[in-house]
Amino acid sequence: MTLDGAPLRRAAGLQPQQRWSVPADGALEVQPLEAPPEPPPRAPAAPAPAPGAPGRRSWSSGSADSALSSEPEAAGLRVVLLGAPGAGKSTLAGIFAGVDGADSDCEVLAEDTYERTLVVDGESTTIILLDMWENKGENEWLQDHCMQVGDAYLIVYSITDRASFEKASELRIQLRRARQTEDIPIILVGNKSDLVRCREVSTSEGRACAVVFDCKFIETSAAVQHNVQELFEGIVRQVRLRRDSKEKNERRLALQKRRESIPRKARRFWGKIVAKNKSMAFKLKSKSCHDLSVL
Repeated sequence: MTLDGAPLRRAAGLQPQQRWSVPADGALEVQPLEAPPEPPPRAPAAPAPAPGAPGRRSWSSGSADSALSSEPEAAGLRVVLLGAPGAGKSTLAGIFAGVDGADSDCEVLAEDTYERTLVVDGESTTIILLDMWENKGENEWLQDHCMQVGDAYLIVYSITDRASFEKASELRIQLRRARQTEDIPIILVGNKSDLVRCREVSTSEGRACAVVFDCKFIETSAAVQHNVQELFEGIVRQVRLRRDSKEKNERRLALQKRRESIPRKARRFWGKIVAKNKSMAFKLKSKSCHDLSVL
C-alpha cells in the first residue's frame, strides 16, 4: 500500500522507521519514530569450573539421586565425645579429622575441635566434633560446659576395660540430669572391638545398658576403623529424626529401604515376626538399639 507513491514502511536496517501523518491543510509531514529503549545489559555468566579444579570433598553415604535437599544445614551439629581416659575418644576424633590422610577435608577450628561435612543419605551436614572432655586436667568448668553445648553425644568406653563401661553409665546419668527436658541423641560406643581376647564387656551388656538408658549402641574399632563411619553417619541420622518433620523422615526411610541389602531386609522381616511374642519385647528392643537409622 502506498500514499502519493511513497511506501509506508522501509526495509528494516536500511533507514530509520518513519510515521506519515496528514494534517488538516493537506500537507504531508514525516515524523521519525522514537528509538526503542536499549535493553539492559545482561549480567555476565558465571565462569564454568575448569576441568579437574579442586573442590571440597565430603565423607559420603548414599547415592546423589536423593529426592531430599542436598544443601548443607545452616549451622553445624555440635557432637561431643565423652568417656573415661584411654577409651579411644581421641583416636575416633583423629579418624573423623582424617589425620591418616594428607587430603582430608576436615578443618581444625581450635584445639581438639574439628569440623567436617558429611553427605548422609544424599544430604550434606556439617559436624563440629568436640574432643575436650579430658582437657586441662579434667577442669570441672569445662566438663560442665561440655554437658550443656552438645547437640548430640557419643559416650565411649573400651570393651577391654569394665571400669570405663561403668564410667560411661555414670556419664549417661550426669547427662540426663544436666539436660532433663531435652531429647538429645546419644550413642553408647563400645570401642576396641578388635581386641576380642581382652574383652571384659560383652556385646549383650552394652546393648542392655543402651536399652536401660534409652540410647543407641554400636561397637567400633578405631584401630582398624571398623564402624567408625557408620557411627558418625548414625549420629547425623539420630539428630535428623528428632529435628525434621515426620514426612521428611519417612521419605528418608523409604530411600534407605530401597538401598537396603537383602540380608538386612531379611533380619528386619524376622524382627517383625519376633515382635508378636510379648515375652521377647525386651530382647527385640536390645537387638534394635544398634539400628542408628530409627529412633
